[in-house]
Amino acid sequence: VYPATLAFEFKENTQPATHPFHIVRFIQAEYRSELAALLGPEEPFRPKRLETYEPAWSIVTVFIGRLVVFRSLLESDLSFHNYMERFDLLLYLEEDQMCLDIKRYDKNDVSMVKDHENKRLLVLELPGVSENRPSVLRGDHLLLTKSEEVQLSTVTKYKGYVHRVELDQVKLSFSRGLLDGFIDNMKFRVEFTVNRLPLRLQHRAVHMAVQHELRDVLFPVGSRDVTPASPTTLRLFDQKLDNNHEQKTAVCNIVAGTSKPAPYLVFGPPGTGKTVTIVEAIKQVEKNIPDAYILACAPSNSAADQLCEKLITSEHVDSRKIYRLYASSRNPKVIPKKNSNVEGDHIIFPRKENLVCYKILVSTLVTAGRLVSGGFPVGHFSHIFVDEAGHAVEPETIISVAGLLNAKTGQLVLAGDPKQLGPILRSPFAIKYGLGLSLLERLMTQNELYQKGTTEYDSRYVTKLLQNYRSHPSILKIPNELFYDGELVACAEKIISCQYCTWEHLPKSVEKIRKAIKMHRELKSCSGIEELKVGSVEEFQGQERKVIIVSTVRSDKKHIILDETFSIGFLKNEKRFNVAVTRAKSLLIMVGNPIILQTDATWGRFINYCIEKGGYTGYDISNLEETEAVVERLLALNIHEETIGKAWL
Repeated sequence: VYPATLAFEFKENTQPATHPFHIVRFIQAEYRSELAALLGPEEPFRPKRLETYEPAWSIVTVFIGRLVVFRSLLESDLSFHNYMERFDLLLYLEEDQMCLDIKRYDKNDVSMVKDHENKRLLVLELPGVSENRPSVLRGDHLLLTKSEEVQLSTVTKYKGYVHRVELDQVKLSFSRGLLDGFIDNMKFRVEFTVNRLPLRLQHRAVHMAVQHELRDVLFPVGSRDVTPASPTTLRLFDQKLDNNHEQKTAVCNIVAGTSKPAPYLVFGPPGTGKTVTIVEAIKQVEKNIPDAYILACAPSNSAADQLCEKLITSEHVDSRKIYRLYASSRNPKVIPKKNSNVEGDHIIFPRKENLVCYKILVSTLVTAGRLVSGGFPVGHFSHIFVDEAGHAVEPETIISVAGLLNAKTGQLVLAGDPKQLGPILRSPFAIKYGLGLSLLERLMTQNELYQKGTTEYDSRYVTKLLQNYRSHPSILKIPNELFYDGELVACAEKIISCQYCTWEHLPKSVEKIRKAIKMHRELKSCSGIEELKVGSVEEFQGQERKVIIVSTVRSDKKHIILDETFSIGFLKNEKRFNVAVTRAKSLLIMVGNPIILQTDATWGRFINYCIEKGGYTGYDISNLEETEAVVERLLALNIHEETIGKAWL
């Protein structure tokens, strides 16, 4: 779209001069390519009112007893005394918002057909499901009502269980009550539901944390005046760690248990090798502590898969000692069957007597709850490792701890970065009152054992990794200064990090993209296009690529307040900015509206740095003041700001 503003000024040629008047018209030329037409909207845009959950105070009062108790519980500091009640309440608030949000995806008059491979399954087309809009996983259930019965006083709702999620469709299984009378293209009202299992496990975990007296793990106390214990001297398997003082210190102190009963924290800024450090620590614990049993967890399947892969492919640990426990929501056809609970096309759950024989179990935090349900004894695991711990709410992390870890003898190790994106939450109330604070971040910001002293951290409790092996120094510079006290050292191999420095096209000399890759003939034929990963910033946390292209999307001021209120977008979110700019090894390409981005101090600093280094092209923001003056003049002429925005943005 090529817009232009046409302004006519009328005034009389008389003396004295009369006040002029203006007529302004906005014109634009629109060009649409074949690809643009292909990616056009499938149906007219119908805006939905953005709702937030506001608790009915009368109902809350009945539920808790008194309104004052509710408020005082949320506004008081978290302690072991109120631990269970506070997290129970926060989780209920989050669940209510989740239920409200998912209802926005309910659909009317949706048709289904029988699956051509398995006639017992029905196929429901669901655009957006591959991008978690809505989030539907294997094992979840949907409620369906025949469209012809929706208006009746008594209706039958059929529960359909999700067997598979494939691109933009889901395959559902139903009882014979629906299948026997089903005809292809029958129409239904579809209602989506929230899977309560993760929430139930979190409620149980915070209750068990109190029952099992995990005070010294959750609220550790100690003194820096105590002489540090001598860490174990180890011969490291990964010899590269010998040249990294911080990584080696972390591994030695974990094996020596210098922080017990307090958790040990590995503070791993982007690209500093925290997962490598955790894997080395797990291998050393397994070798040097004969009676050790290890549980290694992460919030996401991708992070847990990465942990397991690095352990299984290591020549220093017998792979027969390692077992990956997958959740039933995973598709068994696309996950490794070796050293896991996948048999054929099914996910099975072995007996406890079989699982306890493995020295190292790997799972997500939620799946670790099955070990508690299955009766694993408290203290069976001597060490529990949680990678990407900053990306999980505290009750989710506690699923892997409460009922499994002996507070006096066990060791909890948390690895992550509190400066990167934390848990994804929906309830503004849950966020406001602290559910979005991970256990890792709470310890590092609220417990003196884990806070930086005059010059450094107490290595008995926490190690901050400093050597960045990922990014070109120029990519690293701004986030290093903004978030890591300028302590990170660029150590990436120059052959990789400098690979695109001489690219001639450099200025110095979001679902639509996926669809284009799959459907456009020229893009489909591009070599290696299938390796291109497209996703939100959250999907890239903990990952890296040689080249990262970031689209900041927003170019209109009217969206910014909405973004800030609901914690979406880039502006006013330092953690999202930090993750976005620290994924690239060699080349970072940032596309956005500098006028909007510069309203944020962090982005403003980044843009100015790019300009200084000759890495900026596009709108000349040196004329920003002049542009704003023009806008103010047009506003004085009573031209609507939104219309003006379309003319000059």
